Amino acid sequence: MSKEKTLEIDTDKIWETIDRNKTHISLSLKLCVHCTLCAESCFLYMNRGKNPIYMPSHKFINSLGRLYKQKGKIDRKGLEEIKEIAWERCVLCTRCYCPMGIDIPGMIALTRSICREQGVLPQFDEN
Repeated sequence: MSKEKTLEIDTDKIWETIDRNKTHISLSLKLCVHCTLCAESCFLYMNRGKNPIYMPSHKFINSLGRLYKQKGKIDRKGLEEIKEIAWERCVLCTRCYCPMGIDIPGMIALTRSICREQGVLPQFDEN
């Protein structure tokens, strides 16, 4: 097992990061009216059969939104799920547009930062 996999998740550190940004996160979660207009600008959503897991709002709500609602209390398995959302379902192309003004790429970037702080990162082939 790799060193990264054996590290404990520091939920206090996660909450510190969220707490520094809680006004922006909370407002963004409240602003989302689930209109799905952001989805049409996401090429992953459009090219993967319009699967809802690729909708920008879904990615934000189920990653950073989840961490916010759980006050940073998450285990490694949960953070691995969030990592998949933040890296496998989003390329941070910044094309997603929210008519309510939510900075979805910024929220996903913050999610990636939290994962990085905890050593939860995607594995890339050396070749």
